[in-house]
Amino acid sequence: METQRSMNTPQLYEIRVVGHLSVNWQTRFEGLSMRHEPEGETTLTGMLDQAALHGVLVKIRNLGMNLISVNRIETTESK
Repeated sequence: METQRSMNTPQLYEIRVVGHLSVNWQTRFEGLSMRHEPEGETTLTGMLDQAALHGVLVKIRNLGMNLISVNRIETTESK
């Protein structure tokens, strides 16, 4: 039986937004790595608990960025 993950347990997330963000934006997403994709998107990646994830999503909304996707990435630590 799978145990339920705590909301306070950080998980690895990949968040994609439209456009190539300037490296200056990385300070707004402290703790997340930023990668420019060939399709013209930016991927933000990092370990986030639920509160931090929602904080990043609010920041993306408030900055008027277009969100493409949010994906939790399974790691051997999160299994």
